[in-house]
Amino acid sequence: MRSKPETSGNHHSQAASKACDIRMKVKSTMRKFCPRCGGHTLHQVSVYKKGKDRSMAEGARRMTRKTKGYGSFPKPIQKRFAKTTKKTTLRLQCTECDYTLISKSMRLKKIEIEKV
Repeated sequence: MRSKPETSGNHHSQAASKACDIRMKVKSTMRKFCPRCGGHTLHQVSVYKKGKDRSMAEGARRMTRKTKGYGSFPKPIQKRFAKTTKKTTLRLQCTECDYTLISKSMRLKKIEIEKV
């Protein structure tokens, strides 16, 4: 019979911690293709942020109707989350024509925009 090679017991936890500790540095300006200009131009980089919710949107009105009055919350509240990170979205704005491109990026814990 073969003997198993000696390894540390925390092999899986070390790999998981390395995968979750993802940081990325992005330059504040990038040369990207602008569809309006028709060529590669400098783009200003920023992190996309979600806008303010509209209080009169259909989903918001439906939710206020459901939660109004006495009784428990009508939808199940999620207690366990499978993902520890969210996909970051970069907003690229052309410096020549102000056209905005939105590009999805990978899952990151932290993103840093470096001034060039």
